[in-house]
Amino acid sequence: MATENDDILTRTDPGTPCGELIRRYWQPAALSEELPTGGAPLSVRLLGEDLVLFRDESGDIGLLGLHCCHRGADLSYGRVEDGGLRCIYHGWLYDIHGHCIDQPGEPNGRTQQQKIRHKAYPCVERNGLIFAYLGPGEPPLLPNYEFLVNPEEHVFVTKIFSECNYLQANEGNIDLLHVSFLHYSSRDLMIENSANRQGVAGSVDALCPRGSAPEMETTEAEIVDIGLRVCKIRNLDRDNLYIRVGTLVLPNLYAFPAGGLNWHVPIDDTHHWKYIVSFDRDKPYDKEAMRRNRDSFTPPPDYRPVLNRSNRYRQDRASLKADSYSGIDKMNFPAQDLCVTEGAGPIQDRSKEHLMASDGPLVAGRKLLHSAIREVLDGHDPPAVVHDPAKNNFSTIVATNGVIPKSQGWKNYCRKLVTEGRGWVGRPSLTDPLAK
Repeated sequence: MATENDDILTRTDPGTPCGELIRRYWQPAALSEELPTGGAPLSVRLLGEDLVLFRDESGDIGLLGLHCCHRGADLSYGRVEDGGLRCIYHGWLYDIHGHCIDQPGEPNGRTQQQKIRHKAYPCVERNGLIFAYLGPGEPPLLPNYEFLVNPEEHVFVTKIFSECNYLQANEGNIDLLHVSFLHYSSRDLMIENSANRQGVAGSVDALCPRGSAPEMETTEAEIVDIGLRVCKIRNLDRDNLYIRVGTLVLPNLYAFPAGGLNWHVPIDDTHHWKYIVSFDRDKPYDKEAMRRNRDSFTPPPDYRPVLNRSNRYRQDRASLKADSYSGIDKMNFPAQDLCVTEGAGPIQDRSKEHLMASDGPLVAGRKLLHSAIREVLDGHDPPAVVHDPAKNNFSTIVATNGVIPKSQGWKNYCRKLVTEGRGWVGRPSLTDPLAK
């Protein structure tokens, strides 16, 4: 059985402590491509609630309770017309705010309809994502994450259906040591200049069975204003380190190097959506090419991965020795991650873990979540919730990888990246003036 503390972090239905925490933040509810202009309403399940998402004739987006409050019909079959979503059972019409604005079957419906207030949550749309706020009171500001303030042409978003609790995948981001095993492949050994391999073990004929950097790496973490900055450190030689840095932004978003993030949004306690966002500060994407590539791995309309538990993620055991440490397609990192996060069970039993020194960032991340939950229970805003436009700044997000001198230190290097305004895109090298 999971411990009581684990239940607190994994249960996200309405009224649960972690559910109330996550509801204090804007969360992705769908991709914009799932709700085209003139398209059908979309049935969604989010944080244990059954809801319907629709775009009215003006293009405004509403997120309502799935079941009509008259006789419980499923509103995802409804008609989008007359300024709202009309139930096909008796014609009740709801606007995006949950007001019932028509009851055509009732002689005195115009007076009765004013008493009806259907469940409704505010939504905003930005750069290919539809966000919803499921919390109490006035919504906070939509965070000024860099990918949300970049031109839409510079941003690509998709999602993957995941059959496990959100926390397993969220913690997989913090567990940077796994990259040297699960994602280790012949790609790491095919760099012509061996000096640029960053100390990767193995040869072109055989991967090292002890991982890409056996006994060469440590992990560290640093608490920052918005969450947790984590770093994997590889000892290259007497003077240099290879670092990989990412940032957990509370409660369920993780920024990784090269302008990307994973956002793990609970569907319910045993399923979640992994939203994957890529952005490029300097140039637009070829989105058609990216969609073709995406569709070969996780095609719409259900975004379920082609490599999944039912086909054992198409693990090729013949490739284990020389091509892919996991035996799973070396180009498909998400499938490799799914194998281990889903393989831990619908909700991982953390009471059976044996955590080691390398798991320090995981422990820190759990403590931060518990602390944020206490803030909410005490009636306060948790970290990274912003209501003041002057404070809507997330420049402390750092996500980078590369080589720095040992004398620099990863924490100092990250602080300099933040000062220069390039924490999410800066890549260290020995020629970088900051890496001195």
